[in-house]
Amino acid sequence: MKALLVVDVQNDFLPGGSLAVPHGDEVIPVINALQSRFDLVVATQDWHPGGHLSFASAHPGKNPFEITDLYGLEQVLWPDHCVQGSEGAEFAAALEKNRIAAIFRKGMHPEVDSYSGFFDNGRRYATGLTSYLREMNVTEVYVGGLAADYCVYYTAKDAAIEGFETHYITNATRHIASDSYEKAISDLREIGVHLITAEEV
Repeated sequence: MKALLVVDVQNDFLPGGSLAVPHGDEVIPVINALQSRFDLVVATQDWHPGGHLSFASAHPGKNPFEITDLYGLEQVLWPDHCVQGSEGAEFAAALEKNRIAAIFRKGMHPEVDSYSGFFDNGRRYATGLTSYLREMNVTEVYVGGLAADYCVYYTAKDAAIEGFETHYITNATRHIASDSYEKAISDLREIGVHLITAEEV
């Protein structure tokens, strides 16, 4: 079975949001058009408690996008975003949600960030996504959403590591920065992730 993983298409990552991905809204019609081609559609949702330690606001004197050490892990300090229950954490209004069979929330542990839909950044906590996909007899995973160089990248990487044939849909995602995007794409190629367009699905 093939599954589409829709990663973090949430208001805070769209234009006008607190951590807007440039042109992030452009992924929505692409993802909406893709959904009917899949047996299973699953979404991830960034779902941080207030005061999460990945937020710059939790570190007096630090600014957004500075890099720090967080319990032994390199951490980009982000603007406050996707706080549990906030409008910014909600899925984009234009995203088609009727076909989404399950939602896996991530980033809930206050002391560790979670880019991947499968694990937190320290791989200490699993979301349950691997077990769910296996229970549903999924063998192929297709990944799109936001942002290309962070949550989509890490989700695709972990899908491959977990043994799924993984496809990264390049025009169903947008990136925060060109350098981190190029590094992500190179890394995914090296581990055997297929880079495709929505038209090739």
